[in-house]
Amino acid sequence: MATNSTKQVKKAAPKTAEKAKKVPEAKKEAGLSVSVIGLDGKATGKMTLPAELFGAKVNGNLLAQSVRVYLANQREGGAKAKTRGEVEGSSRKIYRQKGTGKARHGSIRAPIFVGGGVVFGPVTRDYHLNMSKSMKRGALVSALSAKAADTMIVDGMEDMEPKTKLVTAVLSAAEATDKVLLIVSKDAANLVKAARNIGYVTLMNAKDLHPYALITHKKIIFTKKALEESKAHFTPIKSGLTK
Repeated sequence: MATNSTKQVKKAAPKTAEKAKKVPEAKKEAGLSVSVIGLDGKATGKMTLPAELFGAKVNGNLLAQSVRVYLANQREGGAKAKTRGEVEGSSRKIYRQKGTGKARHGSIRAPIFVGGGVVFGPVTRDYHLNMSKSMKRGALVSALSAKAADTMIVDGMEDMEPKTKLVTAVLSAAEATDKVLLIVSKDAANLVKAARNIGYVTLMNAKDLHPYALITHKKIIFTKKALEESKAHFTPIKSGLTK
């Protein structure tokens, strides 16, 4: 009897495992479904965010490394102070060694004099850091996945008149009035003109997304065209990443 019950349990186990696998996938798909908002701030439908960009597990270490690399690459490193060997001035001894009652000096270019060289001053330096393409994409996907709950899609913004008050009204209706990242397509010239003067809005092209911009804003707003461009640009293909 014990042998038969054991066999029955072993046969039933795979079915239970299959059910367990299906449940997380259904939850993941439900979590990637977001409302499409119209110009009046009301939902006009729903849209599923691409799982390859918004459905990944967040890699905190890779995200932190990406932010460090981005901030380091913003540094120019062009500060430069001249040493006593680089400033202009005569190299002769400015007065005799003894008999003047003054301290002993040999050059007008010494750091103690006004116009002299600087001791341990800044020098030109390259702060640039590198990341591989796969790491860059992994960090971006982690950032998008982390901000999926704060992401919304607004339909019709790119067809509006280039007026700032119209864009402000749409954002207010969508309750996006603080640290908004507005991601637009390459053909959204009117929207760029209308939104570039709004202080709490940062405009970004769909192909220029990076993790630092995503995690430093409270609301991420895509237009429909911008979401399609981002998906096409950042989704890997068989031959590698798109350039």
